[in-house]
Amino acid sequence: MSNLIAIVGRPNVGKSALFNRIVGKRIAIVHDQPGVTRDRITAEAEWHGRAFTLVDTGGIGLLRREKAGDVIIKAAMEQVDLAVESANVIILVVNVQEGIVPLDREVAEKLRRSGKPILVAVNKVDTHRAEVSADEFSQLGFEKTFPVSAIHGEGIQPLMDTAVALLPTVSSQQSAVSSNADDADVSTTDHQPLTTDSHILKLAIVGRPNVGKSSIINALTQSDRVIVSPVPGTTRDSIDVPFEVETDGVRQKYVLIDTAGMRKARRVDDSVEFFSVQRAVDSIERCDIAVLILDAEAGILEQDKKIADKIVEARRACIVVVNKWDLVAESVRQVREEEIERRNKKQRSEGQAKIISTLGEFGQWVQDKLFFLDYAPVIFTSAKSGFHLDRLLEAVRYVAAQLQQKIPTAILNRTLRDAIERRQPVSAAGHRLKFFYATQVRQAPPTFLLFINRDELFSDPYKKYLAGELRRAFGYEGCPMVLVPKPRPKTIEPIRKFKLPQRKHSGKFPPARGKKSR
Repeated sequence: MSNLIAIVGRPNVGKSALFNRIVGKRIAIVHDQPGVTRDRITAEAEWHGRAFTLVDTGGIGLLRREKAGDVIIKAAMEQVDLAVESANVIILVVNVQEGIVPLDREVAEKLRRSGKPILVAVNKVDTHRAEVSADEFSQLGFEKTFPVSAIHGEGIQPLMDTAVALLPTVSSQQSAVSSNADDADVSTTDHQPLTTDSHILKLAIVGRPNVGKSSIINALTQSDRVIVSPVPGTTRDSIDVPFEVETDGVRQKYVLIDTAGMRKARRVDDSVEFFSVQRAVDSIERCDIAVLILDAEAGILEQDKKIADKIVEARRACIVVVNKWDLVAESVRQVREEEIERRNKKQRSEGQAKIISTLGEFGQWVQDKLFFLDYAPVIFTSAKSGFHLDRLLEAVRYVAAQLQQKIPTAILNRTLRDAIERRQPVSAAGHRLKFFYATQVRQAPPTFLLFINRDELFSDPYKKYLAGELRRAFGYEGCPMVLVPKPRPKTIEPIRKFKLPQRKHSGKFPPARGKKSR
C-alpha cells in the first residue's frame, strides 16, 4: 500500500487549491464558497521520484446555519476522520489573512491526539507582510510551519520536501508487514501470488441526481467510501475510488469514478453545481467504461437520454444499470401476472399459461427507449440489498474483454464482403458505392477503416447496417462501433504516347539508331 499524505483544516482555507497544486491537475473543485469539498478526494502523486497518495478532505467544523446532526455534515466529518486515521503525514492548512481563529485551535488539538507527523501550511501568503504574519501560527504548537500560496505555487517545495522525508521507507513498511504477519502466526510459504493486470480500468458512474451512484460504489467496495444521503446533489467532485476484484486467481484493478448528478442546464443553481456537472462530463471523457445508472422507480426520463447521448458522443463503452429494482420488482411482477392472466384467459383450458420474463422484457424496454445506446447491456441491481451486483462486475469484465478484441484483417474483409452481398448499397446519382478493403485501426473504441470509392455514398443507414453485421459476427456488446470511410485516390490515367511531327529534311533518311554515319 502506498504512503498517504492527508490535507486537512477548517472550511475555506484553500485545501483543495493546495491539493490541485501538488498533484499538478485541477481535480478538486476550488471555489470561494465554504464547504464545497465533502468526500475524500484522492490522487496518486510523485515528488522528486517518491510516489505517494494525496488526500483532500472536507472542512473540519460547522459553517453558519449548519447543524451537527445533519446527515451530510456528519458523513463529511467521518470522511475526515478516516483520512486522518490512515495518513502517514498530515498537512494542516490555515489562512494567514484571517489569523488564528478558535476553530484552528480545535482542529490542531484534534490532530495532535492522532500522534501523526503534522506540518502547518499557512496559505494565502502573497505579500511580504503576510509572510511576517505567518509566524503567528507557531502558537498552534507544531514545530514545522510553512508559508505558502497555493494559487501562485509559492512555498510548495520546502513543504513537500519535508512531507515526503517524513514518509516511511519501503523497507520499514515491509518489515512492519512481516512483523504483523508473525504476530498473527500466518504462514505465507505456500501462498501463490496473484496475477495482476497492468491496465487499470476506469469506470465512470454517471446519472441523474439521487439515482444511487454513490450507493453502488459503497456496495461494490463494501465500505462507506463516499457520502450517501437522500439529498440530491450530495456528491460534488468527481471522486476516484480504487477497487480490486479477485477472479480465478487474477486480480483486476479498477478505479470507480463517483460523479455528481447531471441535471438540466437550466436547473443548475450555482457555479459550484456547474463545475460539478462539468467534472462529470470530463469523467466520461477519461473513462474506459461508462456505467449509466437509472432509477427503476422513476423510469427513463429525458435527462437520462441526454446523459446517454453524452456517452455516445464520447464514444465510450457503456453498461446500463437499473438501480433500486427491489422497490419495484414486486409491483412489476403483479402487473405482469395480471397481464398474463388476461392475455391467456381463453387458453387456460388448453394448458399452462406461458410465463414471461419480467427482467428480460423490462431490459428490452430500456434498450428501446435508449435506442441510440442499444449496444449496452442492461443490468438490474439494488445497491441497498446487493441484488445482482455480481452481475454488474461480470458485465464490466465482459465488456472490457470485448474492447480488447483485435479482428484479423482477412476475417474482417470476408465478413464485410458477405454482408455487402446480402444487402447491396443503394446507388445515388448513377454511382454505386464500392468497397475495396477494410482494417481495424483501434481497439477502444473499436475503429475500422474502410477504403471505398466515394465517401459521400456511404450513408448513415448503410453504416448502421454494417456495424450491426460486425456486432453479429464478433460481439462487441457494450462497445461503440466506429466505421471510418476512406475514399481511395482516383487512378491517374497514363499519358497516351503520341508521335512527334517529323522534321523536314533534304530527302536523306536519318541514320539508323545505333549506327554512326560516315
